[in-house]
Amino acid sequence: MQRTYSEKKVRDDYRRLTLMLIEKNISITTMESCTSGQLASLISDTEGASGIMKGAFVTYSNEAKIKQGVPEETIDKYSVYSKETACAMAEACRKTYNADIGVGVTGSMGNVDPANAAASIPGQVWFALSTKDKTLDFYLELEPQPSRFEYKIAVAQEIADELFKLIAE
Repeated sequence: MQRTYSEKKVRDDYRRLTLMLIEKNISITTMESCTSGQLASLISDTEGASGIMKGAFVTYSNEAKIKQGVPEETIDKYSVYSKETACAMAEACRKTYNADIGVGVTGSMGNVDPANAAASIPGQVWFALSTKDKTLDFYLELEPQPSRFEYKIAVAQEIADELFKLIAE
């Protein structure tokens, strides 16, 4: 069954998530490719987020990911669209900002990426959540969405769901 995503629910969930991070004094950072900073934007929409949002990277190109600490060998061996790359992104941003949680996300939204055509399958997204103790990886296969924004909202919802679980541990 296809899951539906509501922008209002996503925004409400990120408000709750950000307030929970503030209350627990848990810092967070993101390295985003296919979501283009949407996660950081959703987190920072809540007043007080500057207390827990250490910073964020939008690494849309392979070159940007490498400049921010993703090993070039990881991209070459596994592709930019892989759990290994998502994990490297989450770990690199967490370490750069010395944050409690790093989020890395990479994938293809509604079209094939001409720069990575062999590995690009629309709707396939990998994301990872990194803490000092572990890195968890996740794979999504999204149904076609009406727009790139709606793909971003769908991915943001899936990531929020996993962040709530991680924070509750």
